[in-house]
Order: sequence, then structure tokens, then C-alpha cells
Amino acid sequence: MSDGRAPWERPISRIHNPESESVRPSAAPRPQAPKPDPEPEQESNGGLLKRFGKKPSGKSDAVSVAELMDRDSEDERPAPRTPRESTAERARREPDVEAPTEKIDPITDSTPPPVTALPEAVGVPAESRPALTRLAMSKVRRRKRMQNMARGLVSIIAILSVALTGVVWGYLRSTDRGFAQVAALDPNSTDVVDADGQYGDETYLIVGTDTRAGASGEIGAGTVEDAEGARSDTVMLVNIPADRSRVVAVSFPRDLDVERPECEAFDNDTNSYTGEMYPAADGDKLNATYALGGPKCLVKTIQKISGLRIGHFVGMDFAGFESMVDEIGGVDVCTAQPLVDYELGTVLPNVGEQRIDGRTALNYVRARHVDTEGNGDYGRIKRQQRFLSSLLRSALSNQVLLDPGKLNGFVSAFTRDTFVENVKTQDLITLGRSLQNVDAGAVTFLTLPTDGTNEWGNEIPVDSAIAALFRAIIDDLPLPGEERSEPTPAPESPAEPTVPTLAVDPATVSVQVSNASDTAGMAATASSELASYGFQILDVGNFVGSAAQTVVRFSPGQESEAATVASAIPGAVIEQSAGLDSVVEVVLGADYPGYTTAPTVFGQPIEATQVEGSTEAPALPENLAFTNAADDTCA
Repeated sequence: MSDGRAPWERPISRIHNPESESVRPSAAPRPQAPKPDPEPEQESNGGLLKRFGKKPSGKSDAVSVAELMDRDSEDERPAPRTPRESTAERARREPDVEAPTEKIDPITDSTPPPVTALPEAVGVPAESRPALTRLAMSKVRRRKRMQNMARGLVSIIAILSVALTGVVWGYLRSTDRGFAQVAALDPNSTDVVDADGQYGDETYLIVGTDTRAGASGEIGAGTVEDAEGARSDTVMLVNIPADRSRVVAVSFPRDLDVERPECEAFDNDTNSYTGEMYPAADGDKLNATYALGGPKCLVKTIQKISGLRIGHFVGMDFAGFESMVDEIGGVDVCTAQPLVDYELGTVLPNVGEQRIDGRTALNYVRARHVDTEGNGDYGRIKRQQRFLSSLLRSALSNQVLLDPGKLNGFVSAFTRDTFVENVKTQDLITLGRSLQNVDAGAVTFLTLPTDGTNEWGNEIPVDSAIAALFRAIIDDLPLPGEERSEPTPAPESPAEPTVPTLAVDPATVSVQVSNASDTAGMAATASSELASYGFQILDVGNFVGSAAQTVVRFSPGQESEAATVASAIPGAVIEQSAGLDSVVEVVLGADYPGYTTAPTVFGQPIEATQVEGSTEAPALPENLAFTNAADDTCA
């Protein structure tokens, strides 16, 4: 019969044997007082109650399951703590005992981990420090303000630097996109002379075209009925040596008699090539070369004449020239007499120094039918050189370079009406900076030497004078009218001990044979004999200059090669010379016997006589026309 209690609350009658229970270790065993041995009595409910510390009462001795569970739980829990005390109170009560930082598992850890002592404090305790004075506090606050200001300034500079870099990069990209690109250069041309000697030089071919179409026709260039396509009205080759010590500009007459190479037809309206090929031809005019084959054909022609490696091409039409002059506010020119062209009319009615605008400047550099100047082509070239000299003086005097408005307008006009190859805004800026220390006197304008005209009206080039001119440019020799400070000579290094010269394999020697004697055909004969010994013959021709005797010329590091060649030519001497690279040049003088012998056997010592000054570069012509950029006299 149920008494209203849950089954586990009801008394049990079976005997509870505590020895049969598994002993559970407590987290922290409590020491207990020893108990007296229990009296022997029957294991009844009363005995069980006595065993668990409960006195039997007058009521039933039955023990409920709940009570037994409560008894077991009490045995497992640690001794209860009275009233919770704060951490500070425990610390005051137990100052030497440090609370464990890790929980200890009584089953796996038999001993607690070692207690790590806290590091001792360094310095004066806070409570013992003296209070800061007002002055000290003010200094501390001022120091903090300065530190914050410095951090802020650095942040502002960093932000401005990033912003400025982005602006400059965007400006350069935008101006570069303004350049119309055109294929023009021939970097692997075999016509380049002494490529290593030109290393670091910057050479620009600048062309002014007289196209009759578009804006150029509207400003007076003519019409397409007058002349289809475009012609190279102005051709100027500008060379700047690697040390940036000077600038040399050579003007080519537009009617120069040239040998035109095989060229692909060029469409000036689209700045592209059509695929049609024109065969090579002799006796063509220079400007007709451009009209047929465009920039590529012109670059090949100029490169063959000069031997210079052309690395940049700039083409500009009449409209572009006019707008650039207007953007910088005009250019000052001076004339000793009125400039009148019977096709263009009166260009400059007044004499003396005057500032001209873009339209007048265009007619000033184009006029070629001026009675007072004689040869129209050369009078026009002279005016162009004087105009550019004045423009350069203005730029060097910072009237343009330090005026952002003028400089930006000039660059914008330049990119808008220019077609180029291998020319970027950054390249022009870098080049301009490298020339900041160049005086106007170190800028020389020269005119290609010619001697009258032929039956077709073409200007006849003087080959020897042209070779001498460009040899002087490549070797950085002084030029007529040039005014530049001579570089300080480097101190002489002590002479190196002589070492035996051993013969090399003729098959490893590249030879150029040049005839400096009065006997025609000597170079061809000598080259054939040298080739039979295994020497590699690269070129055969006449020597540009004079030679007192037969000499083998070589560049530094090629002594053994030169001595091996000289051993095959009776009486030949060797001479160090610049501009030959790895080529050995045999210059046959008047003393050449007319035959050669077998060279010294490979690996055997050679006794070669080395001389200096036996050959000389060709002299520049005395009547070479030039204009120095520093010359501001009125003419």
C-alpha cells in the first residue's frame, strides 16, 4: 500500500553493505578523527543508522534511498567553507600561500606542479616616487604634443608622396597615350659603325613633314593636288654622347642625292605600311625617299650615310610646329634685313630682334625662295638652326622649364601633333635633366657637306667630308664652333709589366682591310691572301684618313689578334685605336710590299712593334657650315 512517497524515498529492508561500494577518492582528502571500534551488533536498520552517524529514533529504523544518496554525496564533497571570503581577505589571512594556477587532477597528477616565483619589481615603487613639478609636467605634455605632431607630419608627407606619385604617373601615362606610334627604327642595321663606341649615346632623327592634307594644308602647306602624301621638309640628326657633355645636330638637305634602299610603301594618312615594295634606286632625292617609304626608308638611308645608330624617331607636321610655338608664347629671332619669300610673301617686314608667333615662325623656317640667300635649301637650314638655337636658349634660361603652364602646354602640343617610335615623356624628361648643365656653347648645329648639284638638281654629297664628320661625332672629337669645357684628364696609371704575346688561331680573328696607298685594288688582293690563312674577312674598302705606313689597328684587349695578323704582313706594325670593338683593321700604306706570308703558328710567341700616331682621322673640311647655339648675333 503506497504511503505517498516516491520509491527512492521509501525505507529499504535489505542490508546495506558499505564494503561492497567502490571507494571514490576525493579531490582533497580531509583528515578525520579516529573512531572507536563499533560494538558488535546485528546489522539491522539500527546498525546502519548508527554506522552513518544517525541516532535511531523511536520511529521506524528504515532508511530511504534518497537518504543513502545524500550520505554518499556528503562523503565525496570536501568540507564546506563558511561564508565566502574575498580574495583580499584570503590574501591577508594566508599571505605566504599562493593559489594554484592550474587545476590538478587527483588521478593523473600525484604531486602539484612547482610554484613559479614572481619576478621582483625593478626601480622605485610608485608610492615612493616624488610628485612631478608643474614644470616637469609641462615638459612631459609638450614632449607628447611634439611626438604627436611629428607622427601626424610623417603621415601627411606619406599621403602626399603617394598622391603626387599617382599624379605624376597619371600625367606621364596620359601624355604617352597622346603620342602616335609609327614603325621607323632599324636597330639591327649592318650600316652602324662602331656600335660599341656609341654605347650610351642618344641619337634622334627629327623630321618635319610637309603633308598637304588636314590641318597642315589649312595653314598653307599646299594642297594634295600640288603633291600627294608627305615629304621630309626638315631632316635633322641629333646626337648626344653618353657623358652628356655636348649636343650635335646635323641638318640634311631635302634635295640630297641618295641611294634609296628597298623600301615598303608608306601611307601617310594612316601612319601605316601597305605591303607594296619599292626596289632600291640610285640618284633619288632624300625627301622623295620619305614620300615613298616613310620613316623606315628614311631611317635606313640616314643610318647608311652617317653610321650612327638611330635609337629614336620623332616626326612632326606643320600644324604641330605652329601650336608648340604658340604654347610657349613665341620665340625671339633676329634678322639683319626683311625676310621676303616670293611664294609665301613677306615673312618679316622689320629688321632686328623680334618675337614671332607660331604662324610666322612656321613661315620663317619654311621659306626657301629668298633671293638674298642664294641657295634656298641652305638659307632655310641656316634659319632653322638659328630658330632652334633661340628656342634652346629660352629653355635653358628656365623661361619654359620653370613655368608649369608653358611646359604643360608645350608637352601637350608636342604629343598631339607628333608621331614617334621609342620616345616617351619620361625619356624626354630624363634627357632634359641630364642636359641641364650643358651650356648653349656646347650645342652645335652642322650642315651635311655637299658640292653643288647634279643634272637632276640633287645636292651632291662629299663622301670623304661626311665620313670625317661622323667619325668625329662617334669618337667625340672637337667640332668647328664648339665651345665646351674640356674634361679633366684622369691621372696616369703606372705602366703594367709587359707579357709575352702569343699567336692565336686565325679563324678567331675578324679582319677589315682598308687601302691607304695610291695603288687601287691592293685591299682586295691582301684580303684574299689573308682569308686563305683562315682569317675572317668582314669588310674591304678604302681608309678614311692618312697612314704613314702599313699598320694593324686594334682596340684594347685585342693585342694578340693584331700581332697575329701583323705577323702575316712583312713590315707591318700594330697600333691601338678606339672604335674598332673586336675587329682588327689592316691599313695598307705606301710601304706595303704587295704580298703576305703565313702567320705565326698558334700558341707561339710573337714580337710585334707597337707604334702611336701612324694613322690619323680624316680632317674636317674647312668650309663646314655650322651654327653655335650660344651665338645670338643678328644675321
